[in-house]
Amino acid sequence: MRALQTGRMAPKAKQEPPDLDVNDLPTPALNSQDLRMSYRIARGEQGVLTFEPYKSLLLPHWRFRTIPIAQISSGTLWQAFQHYVKAGDLVGADMARKFIQMGMTRAKRYANHKGGRKYDRSEREVERDGGARAELPKSLAHEGKEEKLGASEVFKEVWRRCVGDERYLGLKREFLAEQKEWDRERKKVVKKEEEMKVVKDEEVDDG
Repeated sequence: MRALQTGRMAPKAKQEPPDLDVNDLPTPALNSQDLRMSYRIARGEQGVLTFEPYKSLLLPHWRFRTIPIAQISSGTLWQAFQHYVKAGDLVGADMARKFIQMGMTRAKRYANHKGGRKYDRSEREVERDGGARAELPKSLAHEGKEEKLGASEVFKEVWRRCVGDERYLGLKREFLAEQKEWDRERKKVVKKEEEMKVVKDEEVDDG
């Protein structure tokens, strides 16, 4: 009633992520070569928040606010990683690895910087206005610092398991070899299309 009297809405309760049954996780990259080859392992966590549908499948299970939450989240994502490795889906496994790595790095950022802001400007601001950005000073002590450090360590332990998994490393080698050949063939197709366009343009010029 008080929220109604003051005209302010009561804060929404934070939704808990749904339980994950790894057996229900789809493996779309195995059914579509176009989707599979459009994925880039890239550096670190690049692409983790943009590559669909895996981003939407895994993001609800990514949490790092406290150590217990990080333990549950990293355990769930580790199960997803193992599921995708067993299925032979490198894309799914690598996306799970990226979320686990991002749990490690984001939690560490919040441990080092109060509020989690590492730089004085965002990447979007730099792209829009130009110039550079500087790293903000690290916080020596703030509320939640030790909790976030602990959460980062939880994810770090699981991340090490991922990057040292022999089956994952084998899938990664196979994927990169397939993608290299795919890219080579695509370049040939693009080159042929460009050559045909030049010929057509010359025919038009000749009347």
